[in-house]
This record gives sequence, structure tokens and C-alpha cells, in this order.
Amino acid sequence: MKKYLALLICVVMTFCLCGCEKKEENTQKKYKPVPPFEALGEIEEGRKNIYVIVKDLESSYWRVVMNGAFAGGRDHDCNVYLSGCYTEADWKGMEKLLDEAMKAGADGIVVSPNNSVALSDKISEIHENGIPIVLIDTIANTDKYDVCYMTDNLNAGQKAAAEMITQLKNNGNDTDEPLKIGIEIGAVASQTVNERLAGFLQYWSNKAPDKWEVISDIKYNNGNNEDSLTCAEELLDYEDIKGVYGTDNVSTVGLAKTILADKRQDVVMIGFDFSSEMETLIRSEGYVASTMVQRQFEMSYIGIETVLEIIDGKEFSVKFVDTDITVVSKNNIEDERVRTLLDKDRGIS
Repeated sequence: MKKYLALLICVVMTFCLCGCEKKEENTQKKYKPVPPFEALGEIEEGRKNIYVIVKDLESSYWRVVMNGAFAGGRDHDCNVYLSGCYTEADWKGMEKLLDEAMKAGADGIVVSPNNSVALSDKISEIHENGIPIVLIDTIANTDKYDVCYMTDNLNAGQKAAAEMITQLKNNGNDTDEPLKIGIEIGAVASQTVNERLAGFLQYWSNKAPDKWEVISDIKYNNGNNEDSLTCAEELLDYEDIKGVYGTDNVSTVGLAKTILADKRQDVVMIGFDFSSEMETLIRSEGYVASTMVQRQFEMSYIGIETVLEIIDGKEFSVKFVDTDITVVSKNNIEDERVRTLLDKDRGIS
């Protein structure tokens, strides 16, 4: 029955996901215009020009990606130009930036597609025009790219579910008593998000106690920070809610803020990435929280290195490279290895 439920939820998510009750979906929504490319570091004549495009210029997660790109350009002697969107839902803006990078004569492009389907044709076009293109964080629905550096998100979702079960037990929940957990996700067009959801549900259906239930009303915020708070409030209003799972940085920040504001120490929080809000939740006495920390610095740093190697003629037989995750909680947040991983100024200080 639980396996059937997980499959049913995935099917519903794919075809008819509805958002938070207070939000009306507007397919014609206008986003803040994407900014021009700006140089990361010094620009020198005669060096290769690499263009980096990120999903959200104002996100703490993507600022670490930018640091990796800066360090990659500095250490590998190339010019790096950066731009991106102000929301992960703005795939049209990202398509515009990809066109601009081509027109500017980019020697190579490093990009994290914010829509795995809608941007696949543009990514294929760039590759077919002979411009090396490396994907980071998120894959696209095409094989016309060079290499993708990202988390194995199906596996990461499974690890998140395992951590949820462990932490629910640690928080005193009886495996013979019913409880509910809620899920909030970001941009539904992101293959990354969907794989983290699928992995979580797959593991949960096989390993969770029979009386522990995933709420079928999965909330999505479409990468919008304000909507993420609304979604979080709606999940926490459910009776018997004892755990919440955020599949991405926007969802995780919204859930963490809401749990802290409402003082919900009875609710276990499992999220993705590391923000000030998640750090506060993990460190605060009485709360139980863990987060799946990715290697986003390495994604962009190695992405820069790889583009330059492709320009020099190196061929890569592997199209996908898993950059792995670390589960961070109260148990290990002070470990030296974890503190290095969480250093937001890594690579630029």
C-alpha cells in the first residue's frame, strides 16, 4: 500500500501539482529583468572567456557557486563573466542569458538550467555550435552537453528520508503511533527537485513505520521566497504534523523561518543546503533539524576547469559526475571538515 501511495504521489506531482492555496498560478508572470554579465575578478587580454549562469543571484546557495567560479577563474587563468536570474522560475531570462553568452563569443559556458525541459533546445544548440557547455547542479533533458557536475539527487532524497526517520525517532515519536510529515518543493520544472522528491518517497515507502504518513498535499512555491512561507504555514497547520521536508534552498529557508517563528519544537525539519536560517534552527536548543549540504563550490570550480580542458582538446567519457552530499546536524556541525565545507567565504578570503 505504501509503495502504491508513493507512486501515486509522484504521478500526481508530475501531471497536476497545485501550489499553496493562497497563491494563484500566473503563467504570464513577469520577473525582474536579468542583469548584464559582469566580470568576476580581473579581465586580461588573450585569456579564454568563460560565461557562468546561475539560477538565483540573491540566494546564499548560489553565492557559494559564484565563489567557486571566481576561484576557478583565478586559479586557472581565464576570464569569468557571471549573470543569472532573480528567481529559479525565470527560465526565459536564463534563455536570454545563454543567447547573450553565445553572441558575446564565449569560449565556454557553465550553467545551471532552471528548467530542465524548456532550456534543453538552447543547451543543445550551444553544444552543436561547438561551444563547450558544462552543466552544474541540475541536468537538462538532452544529451547535447559535455559534462554535468551535480548531486545524485535521487540518492540524496533517499538519504533525506533516512535522516527524517532517524530524527523523528530521536525526537520521541513512537513507531506504533500515527503521525504526518509534509513536503514543500521549489520549481516544479527542475529535474533536480523532482528527483529529490522521488528518492524521498521511494525510501519512505519502503522503510518508514506503517503508521507514519506523508501528506499527499505536497506544497510548491515555484522558487518564490514569499510563497515558501505561505506553504510552510499551511503544512504546519496540519493535525499530527511531526516532520517537514524541504527539497531545495528556497523551501528549506521558508520552513526553517516558520518553525522558528512559530516555536514548533515538536516538528522535525529536514532540508537542503546551508543558510543562516537553517544554521539557527540546527544550533537552537530544543529544535531537531538536519540539512543535506551539497558541494556547490566544487561544481562551479571544477566546471571552469573542465571547460578549459575541453577547449584544449580533452574528451570526457563520463557525462555525469556525482559531487556527493554531507548530512549536517547538531551532531557534526562543529566538526572541522564540516566547518570548512560550510565556510561561505571559501575560495575568496
